[in-house]
Amino acid sequence: MNRRTFLEAMTAAAAMAPLAHAARQTASVAQAGRDGDPLVLWYPRAARQWIEALPLGNGRLGAMVFGGVGLERLQLNDDTLWSGGPSAWDNPGAREALPEIRRLIAAGQFADADAVAKRMMGPYTQSYMPAGDLHVTFEHGDVSAGYRRTLDLTTARATVDYRLGDTRYARTYVASHPDQVIAARYTCSAARQLRFAVRLDTLLRGHTSVDGTDLVLDGRAPAHVDPNYYDRADPVRYADDRGMRFQIRVRVLTDGTVVAEQDALRIADATTATLLVAVATSFNGPWRDPVRDGRDAAQATRVAVEAAARRTWDDIDARHVADHAALMSRFSLHMSAPADAPAEDQPTDVRLHTRGAADPSLVALLVQYGRYLLIASSREGTEPANLQGIWNDLVRPPWSSNHTLNINTPMNYWPAEPANLAECHRPLLSAIAELAVSGRKTARVNYGADGWTAHHNTDLWRQTAPVGDFGHGDPHWALWPMGGTWLAQHLWEHYAFGGDEAWLRTAYPVMADAARFCLALLVEDADGYLVTSPSTSPEHRFRQPDGRLAAVSAGSAMDLALVWDVATNVMQAAAVLDIDATFAAQLDTARARLRPYRLDAQGGIVEWGVDRPPQDPHHRHFSHLFGLHPGRQITADGTPALFAAARRSLESRGDDGTGWSLAWKINAWARLRDGAHAQALVGRLLRLVETTTVQMSNAGGLYANLLDAHPPFQIDGNFGVTAGVAEMLVQSHAGCIDLLPALPPAWPHGEARGLRARGGFELDLTWRDNVMQKVVLRSRLGGTARLRTTVPLRHDGRALAQATGPLTNAFYPPPPRDALQRPSQPPTLAPTYDIDTTAGREIALERAP
Repeated sequence: MNRRTFLEAMTAAAAMAPLAHAARQTASVAQAGRDGDPLVLWYPRAARQWIEALPLGNGRLGAMVFGGVGLERLQLNDDTLWSGGPSAWDNPGAREALPEIRRLIAAGQFADADAVAKRMMGPYTQSYMPAGDLHVTFEHGDVSAGYRRTLDLTTARATVDYRLGDTRYARTYVASHPDQVIAARYTCSAARQLRFAVRLDTLLRGHTSVDGTDLVLDGRAPAHVDPNYYDRADPVRYADDRGMRFQIRVRVLTDGTVVAEQDALRIADATTATLLVAVATSFNGPWRDPVRDGRDAAQATRVAVEAAARRTWDDIDARHVADHAALMSRFSLHMSAPADAPAEDQPTDVRLHTRGAADPSLVALLVQYGRYLLIASSREGTEPANLQGIWNDLVRPPWSSNHTLNINTPMNYWPAEPANLAECHRPLLSAIAELAVSGRKTARVNYGADGWTAHHNTDLWRQTAPVGDFGHGDPHWALWPMGGTWLAQHLWEHYAFGGDEAWLRTAYPVMADAARFCLALLVEDADGYLVTSPSTSPEHRFRQPDGRLAAVSAGSAMDLALVWDVATNVMQAAAVLDIDATFAAQLDTARARLRPYRLDAQGGIVEWGVDRPPQDPHHRHFSHLFGLHPGRQITADGTPALFAAARRSLESRGDDGTGWSLAWKINAWARLRDGAHAQALVGRLLRLVETTTVQMSNAGGLYANLLDAHPPFQIDGNFGVTAGVAEMLVQSHAGCIDLLPALPPAWPHGEARGLRARGGFELDLTWRDNVMQKVVLRSRLGGTARLRTTVPLRHDGRALAQATGPLTNAFYPPPPRDALQRPSQPPTLAPTYDIDTTAGREIALERAP
């Protein structure tokens, strides 16, 4: 017995200790169900399919834990394992087609413009790949008693506990960010009764071998994978000189014996065992070929496993929990139902099915689950979360599991700042800077324009051209050059919440170049206004008088809202940094000449550059309301007529929707200050979907593991609902910090701690009987905080005087001018109070009697 094995054995010498811990954990989970603890998911059986497995992640590595008794499966992912490699996607023919498209638009020949727009397309993006599966076969069979499977969001541990006779078995899984491995601990209450075999396999090309006592799978990804909606005879193609290389390495540390077989590790006569799983790829940056210039994946996994193996399980576990808790613990949310509707001791999927939105603590669980998933899929130095975060088990996943920029990728990061996970925002912010490099070339080649652009999709290789395989796609989703403009909003928001001027200085050139591209895309219309041309409203078409459908026009509402947004943000950033005054003035002039919003016959906002009936009045996208959310152009006090028109448009879209669409509607209704409507949509999302075979429809929900059912699975709905509930509790986009602006009657009592607001503020809120009782305000930067609340406030026993006059600073622009007539009954807003703060200090305010 060597020293490592001896230490492992000593750690497990008191065999009953870990099982006692497991028993206590099981008991605590049962109590959690009774108390409505918002931070534990639990189930009385193993996962039968992928959408029931529990997700673990450290930002880079992902695992879906199934929890089978006789056969355990861990489905593994690495965030850099994609098909393809660097390639040319810009289309010189696009620049040649552009004048013809603009001529057809000006002539009102929109369907013909659509046909010519196909000449602007480039190739499809590549696809996110599954790495492989770890299979653990236990010799005791698959019959058990007292089974329980859990995911603790506080510790980011997945556990499995069950009993065979008098013998208890326990498993704990973590995806460690500090140690960059997925680690598992297996224990058995009966000495030397733990016996199992470990195997690896992959859906990609690969083979397994044994390296010493490590089980190794070496594989390579395809050179190309078509999107799952592209029906061709050879959608998955391999090539010897292309395709990412990757490796999975498994080491088992145990007090039993380990025998290395040809394709397996067999463990016998053990009481405890620790599994260490490392995954690495040859990815070496978006512009380096992963074959010729790639990293050594084998060396990376070997280093990770060796380093982790020098630590005890307790050390790995403690480091992991401390790292995760440092982020997860910053925010808490507790909401209680009325006394006659207590939470019940039910498995999570049963609770979802039977109680749904009637259980406010389940809503709080879903909010925290979104934060958990963001921590698990987006850590500094990793890739940004894609359509499925980092979890995918298919070679041709839905929509390539790529980064879809016309809503889904931005939505992934809506909760990062308000829900106190600013560090988790950084992978996207870094990717935006890299996209700008590619996007400058696309702007020049495809449009002959300055600045940078990105379109509908991107991938690991930072593709920025319109996708569609040179005409296979459809302009109503492919020809949308505003992806870079939307992403640039995230750069400003990171500053607006945190106030780091040094960071803003590094981000400013990317923001400014996104605005430069917008200026190049603007043309003058027949009325002398500036409009974008060509322009689409993502994934939606209008119907022409002759019955034909078209998508391409000039100056869609979303485009012009995005131009307003990026111009406003760049102007503010230039003022904060005291730079670029000439360019800021140019933007100010262009912004003033943008075509104003127009209203349709129903009083809603016209979606396209031409007022035509929509193809689908209840379409899942409602991009024409970008100015309401996530933009800040349409507000209750600044633009009351537009505010009323936005409400009418949202009412026309209806309350159905895919998972992410429902989540966006929650955010939009929160901005409309209608908490009851927002909460009703939360209820629609809290619906159990039990199969992945359901095709995309306007009926989203959640799978048993609470992942968002688009359907099929897309993670943006999880992130969107987290952001939406935050918007219901605190808003800070319109010149003040609005407290409980959309609190629904169904959430009468609650407490939220650690919400962030623009201007460098953090807040704790307490409410009873739907009325604010207490707010604690912390300031990172100092300065004046303007609070809006329906109740009078006092500080140190003295009532506060209401604020008067506008408050403008580096974070809030003057309110935009409403181009429409003011409504006959503008919203009645609560009074505001100005609070002078000091950086690093805390101020407690109470409801005045």
